[in-house]
Amino acid sequence: MAVPDRAGEVPAGRTLEEAVEAYLRKRLPDLVAAEVRKALEGDRARQTCRIIASKGTLDWAYPPFILASAAAAMGMDAAVFFTFYGLNLLKRDLRVQVDPIGNPAMPIPVPNLVAALPGVRSAATWMMSDMFRKKGVPSVAELRDVCIESGVRLIACQMTMDVLGFKREDLIDGIEVGGAAAFLNEASRAHVTLFV
Repeated sequence: MAVPDRAGEVPAGRTLEEAVEAYLRKRLPDLVAAEVRKALEGDRARQTCRIIASKGTLDWAYPPFILASAAAAMGMDAAVFFTFYGLNLLKRDLRVQVDPIGNPAMPIPVPNLVAALPGVRSAATWMMSDMFRKKGVPSVAELRDVCIESGVRLIACQMTMDVLGFKREDLIDGIEVGGAAAFLNEASRAHVTLFV
């Protein structure tokens, strides 16, 4: 059975199935892309990003704050759950260092024997901090402040506080304290969940 084209003319030698298939091949990618864009743009305010930060060294302090502040800048509802050593990133007295021991990703490989020498950790920390500063990257404390100002929820793990002996007054203002179950309940419904 022949079907009319958009102008009302019957395409020569085409069946209805062939005409529909040709139309879908031509138009479907654009229609799907438009619907996806519409869903993402229209739903941005309801999209959520949940991040778990479990490490407290300088090199691992950047990812959760960068990702959370980027999510907030995109209009997403962002929260970071700080557990175990990641809880150090919420301390009032923020002192994060790079640990070159057993770190194969160091820009300049340092043998473990050398990395264990006194002063190497401080030197590596200074070098990395200086490299970030020269490239115009904000400090960890500045990124943390950006997150707070952007409405990112920073959540301290209650169990980690209890186990490691943290007191609420050891941590910065403007954070929440919660348990793993409460955070997992949120993360299970999040659009993006990251463990860094």
